[in-house]
Amino acid sequence: MAGEDYIPLTIREFKRLKSLADRAMAQISPEEFFARPAETDNSVALIVKHVSGNLISRWTDFLAADGEKPGRNRDTEFLILQEDTQEDLLARWEQGWAALFFALEPLGSGDLEQRVKIRGEPLTVLQAINRQLTHYAYHVGQIVFLAKHLSGPRWKTLSIAVGESAKFNQAPARYVGGG
Repeated sequence: MAGEDYIPLTIREFKRLKSLADRAMAQISPEEFFARPAETDNSVALIVKHVSGNLISRWTDFLAADGEKPGRNRDTEFLILQEDTQEDLLARWEQGWAALFFALEPLGSGDLEQRVKIRGEPLTVLQAINRQLTHYAYHVGQIVFLAKHLSGPRWKTLSIAVGESAKFNQAPARYVGGG
């Protein structure tokens, strides 16, 4: 049995993560987007701002330049500034994901051993992709958790609804449960 090519696999997983976050964010109001459960907690807006900054920095000129671009100010990614509207933050979110897909789509399995740098640390393309995949999965999980918490009873699950596993297992391709 032949293995799946790694690049298309990771592109599919990155798209799955983005979809989870997008579907979770679609369930919260603009006020909830900026809400912080506690003073020291991040809001969905702050997580979006941070992930967007990371995406743009890491994936712009991915093979040629260090993944930590000189113009990035990571500390301000954890502050909501006056100009940080939901529309602006979501536009940067889309810009960041577009940079990722633009960088990954032309790559092939022969590129996985190429060297790139993130904050001066030399990594293979494979290591850099894995690093970012786990980083984004961590933050997408936070977004989903916060959106579910903030939505309360309005929440529509993004996966198989509790009590519907058997229904899913009988016909996974036709499953429409979960809200």
